[in-house]
This record gives sequence, C-alpha cells and structure tokens, in this order.
Amino acid sequence: MQSIRFIRTLAFAFIMLALSAAAQARIAVSINVAPPALPVYEQPVCPSAGYIWTPGYWAYSPGGYYWVPGTWVGAPAVGLLWTPGYWAFGNGGYVWNAGYWGPQVGFYGGIVYGFGYTGVGYQGGYWNNGQFYYNRSVNNVSTTNITNVYNKTIINNTTVNRVSYNGGPGGTTARPTAQQEAAAHGKHTPPTAVQARQQEAARANRAQLASVNHGHPPVAATSRAGEFAGAGVIGAKGATTESKTSANKPSPASTKENKTAVNKEATGANKNGGAEKNTTASRAAENKAAENKAAAARTKENQAAEQKSAAARANEQKANANKAAASRAAENKASENKATASRTKENQAAEQKSAATRANEQKASADKAAANRAAENKAAESKAAAARTKENQAAEQKSAAARANEQKANANKAAASHAASNKAAENKAAENKAAENKAAAHAAPPTASAKRGQPAARPESAPKSETPESPVTEAHARPEKAPHASAEEQSRPKKEQEKSPQ
Repeated sequence: MQSIRFIRTLAFAFIMLALSAAAQARIAVSINVAPPALPVYEQPVCPSAGYIWTPGYWAYSPGGYYWVPGTWVGAPAVGLLWTPGYWAFGNGGYVWNAGYWGPQVGFYGGIVYGFGYTGVGYQGGYWNNGQFYYNRSVNNVSTTNITNVYNKTIINNTTVNRVSYNGGPGGTTARPTAQQEAAAHGKHTPPTAVQARQQEAARANRAQLASVNHGHPPVAATSRAGEFAGAGVIGAKGATTESKTSANKPSPASTKENKTAVNKEATGANKNGGAEKNTTASRAAENKAAENKAAAARTKENQAAEQKSAAARANEQKANANKAAASRAAENKASENKATASRTKENQAAEQKSAATRANEQKASADKAAANRAAENKAAESKAAAARTKENQAAEQKSAAARANEQKANANKAAASHAASNKAAENKAAENKAAENKAAAHAAPPTASAKRGQPAARPESAPKSETPESPVTEAHARPEKAPHASAEEQSRPKKEQEKSPQ
C-alpha cells in the first residue's frame, strides 16, 4: 500500500515538474477544492540589477495545497517579462495555468498578486536599452547597488480581496483582452531552473502546506530562489513561531520509516517464544541505539547533501548570473553599436541636409546677388542714358544757340554792310549830282535877270532817262545777296528778325 502511494506521489511530482517547465501548461487533473486566499507578506530587497519579481502562488501536491514563495529571479534574456501562473475554474474543478517569460505580460486571471502585478499587466518596471528600470513605489529596491529607478504611483481600480483563482464561486471575473490573447499565443520562454528549484524546495517543506500553516506560510517570500533561511526570508503575516521553526527542520519521513522497521523487527522477535523473552529488552535497546546512530548518520549525510546541493545551487546561480551578465553585456554592446550606427546615419543625413541647405542658400544668395547686379546695371544704364540724353539736349540747345548767335552776327554784319553800301552809294550820288549841278552852272549862259542882278533860274533837271545811272540806285537795285538763313533762323518769330539792325 505504501509503495503504491509512493509511486502515485512520484508520478504526481513528475507531472508537476513537467507542467512547470511548460510555457503555458494546464494541469490535466482538476482539483475540486479552491486554493486558499493569497497570504499577506512584504517583499524582500532586490539582490541585484536585472532581477524581476515573480510573485508567490499556491501549488498542489498529494498533501494538498502548498505555498511557493515569491522571489527575485534574473530574467533569462534582456527584454523578457514574467507572466504569473494562475488557477482557473472550469468543468467542475480548478486547473493550474503555468507562468512564462515573454516580451509582453499576458493574461494571469486578473489575480492581484501585488508588487506591480495589479491584475492587468505589470507596473513594477520596464526595459530600456538593455537595462531594467524599477518602480520604487511598488518594489523594495536599494539605490546602493541599483541606480535605474523611478517613482510612479499605481492606482488599483480592482477590489483587493486576495482571491487566488479565476472563475468559479468567489473567483475573479476577468477575461483576456485581444492583446493578452496575442501575447498568450506568442513566443514564450519556460520558467528557469531556479524557479523550478524554488517550487521543489517549497514542496519538500511540510510547513508550507496550507493544512499546516492555515494560509499563513512561514516562508512567504525569499530574496533568492531556493534559499529558505537567512536574512532574505520573509514570513507571511499571521504565521506562528512553531511553523516558522518547522520550516527549517528536515523531513521526518526517514525517521518514521526507521521506527516502522524497528517495530516490525521487535514483533518478529516476540514470536520466537519464551526463550527469547529475556533478550528482547536488550535487543530493543541495541536496535534503538543503532537506530539513533543511523538517524544521526543520515542527518549528517542529509546535511552534507544539503550543503553540497546549496553549493551546487550557488555555483549554478553564479553561472546563471555570469551568463545573464554576459548576455546583457553582449546585448548592451549590440544596442550601443546599433545606436552608434543610427547616430552615424542620422549625422550623415543631417550633414547631407545641411549641405543641401547650404547649397540652396548659396544658390539663393547668388541668384539674389545676380538680380541685384542686374538691377544695379539696369539702373546705371538708365541713369547713363538719362545723363546722355540730358547732355545731348544741352549740347543741342548750346549748338542751336551758337548757330542762332552766329546767324544773328552774320545778319548784323550783312545789315551793316548793306547800310555802309547804301550810304556810300548815296554819298556818291550826292557828289555826282553836285558835280552835275556845278557843270551845268558853268555851261549855261547868263540870262537877263542875271545880268540885272537877279538870281538865275534853276535849270530844269534833265530827264531821268538822260541822267546817268546813280550808284545809289544801282546799289538799291542790286543789293548784295544775303546769306541763306538756317531752318532754325527761319523758324524764329518775325519780330525777332525785325529787331536785327539794318
């Protein structure tokens, strides 16, 4: 009977391990009893940068529900976030949906696990350039070893009743959104080895059973996975001192089996008859001493195994931390290279844009200068043309005035010449007439009156036809030909011409 129970227990444990390694597995066997309410506990301090909080949950074993403490876990890769598992009611029972790692937080039943898990999404932090930034309003983060922090108050619109399952009597009524459905069908990473070790350690600790701690587990949260003792262990509020003490004690299963074997051996000895009655007490004492010795040896072996397991876990954690650090360093370097390439590309684009802008500005300046020069040249040409026109007009006016003066001088000279000629002719005519008169006077005989002293009568003037041609008349008849006046002089008013001296 005990072997059958052991086989069933081993098979169930194997199933649980297989299911916890799946990205989003569901337990094939449903549980008829709802899981207990979530315990109230404080979050231990984050041990190092890059660790993400994974909330605690109720798991199930043949002994009933047991509490898997919440713990800080290093993300398996930069950029991944944890989607917690949750219990969901369906087909008359409660089925477990395992958590997973992914680039986005998916649906986790609307369970308010706290510390940034408000039932929808995760408000505890975010990834940025290969570094995880922590929201100090919901996370216990020391700024001594973690500097990527910020503060953002989280307003929870959901009634916090510490329910630990979705659907069914008293469960949450949340349903996945389209975005959460997409995240559920996306690429997932299963829980890490340290998360599986956290669940194994909780299953092996009887004090974590709900039937023992009555919903107040002595180890509600740990600073590191698999470490159930030390300063980083946080108990649930309301946990008793007895349960806290028993949480660190070794399992009494082996001692119980040894006692069963001793009792069986003692029973067989009693059946051997009265001859052996006297030696029964001594054999029992010897067996008890041997049992104590074996128990001590087993305890020592268990301690050595635990120390060896702790050292192995420490080495594994160190290896995982080194691997995670190397992965983060590589991703950071890749991000830096990508950022450098992006900046180089942006700088080149900016330089090209700046060169194009400068070329356009230079062209615009050249066009503007050319337009200014053309305008200046045109203005200069217009000014020179106007100056030339003015000079030409002045020259023409000066030339016309000179010609007018010259014509006036010529006219005056001609008039003076005419006047002199006319006067000379008149003088000559007068002289000729006087000479004629004188000759006539000498030629005529004296008359009677003359003889009587009376003045002689004036002789008749000779007929004009007989009179010699007077030079004055000839001069008037044939005046000197005046020079032809220019068109400008001809166009002068008549009064101006009359003013010229004769």
